[in-house]
Amino acid sequence: MPIRTNRGRAAVYRRLWGWPMRSPRHLAIVVFVVAVVVLAAGIIIPQLTGSNDKASGTAAGPSGSSTTAAPTTPGSGTDLPGTAGATSSLPTRITTLTDTPESAAPAPEALDVADSWARAWVNHPEGVTNEQWLDTLRPFTTEEQLTEMSTVEPGNIGATKVTGEPETVESFTSSVKVKLPTDDGTLLVTVIHTPDGWRVTYYEQVDR
Repeated sequence: MPIRTNRGRAAVYRRLWGWPMRSPRHLAIVVFVVAVVVLAAGIIIPQLTGSNDKASGTAAGPSGSSTTAAPTTPGSGTDLPGTAGATSSLPTRITTLTDTPESAAPAPEALDVADSWARAWVNHPEGVTNEQWLDTLRPFTTEEQLTEMSTVEPGNIGATKVTGEPETVESFTSSVKVKLPTDDGTLLVTVIHTPDGWRVTYYEQVDR
């Protein structure tokens, strides 16, 4: 039977609004139903209106246009001032360098330097100072090696003479390792090629 008076309608409205407050269970049911309705509306309405497609298309538009418009051909009218030809200046090929030394026959000059150095090294008469001893080695030695030998006491060297010819251990285009016998073991000397010629850069005593 339809409600024809305002008083009757108000009574019905009060019953409807008061129903959730009658118990916590009623209130929980109402809250759940409202949440479901709001969530469904948030998913369905954008799909019906197509707003998601428009938003994604708008976001993708600038990036798509920038990627297609950015590349330019060197020398074309679209090049920016000061950047024309920048890409053409990049190397088109990378040359691989190798640090492996090339083997070669020992240079006679390298063997001569090794022999002269060894004979100066064993020449340390009693009373000679380190400076005097290094002066005899200087023409055949790198400056770096002379610095390391500045702490050597010549009087502590047991060898007094070279007893044989230099023998090549290994040889490359820019360095040669030479073995020289002495009366107190064997000297192993490394000679390198420098702007000043062949010079001894390292030595050690072996087979003592």
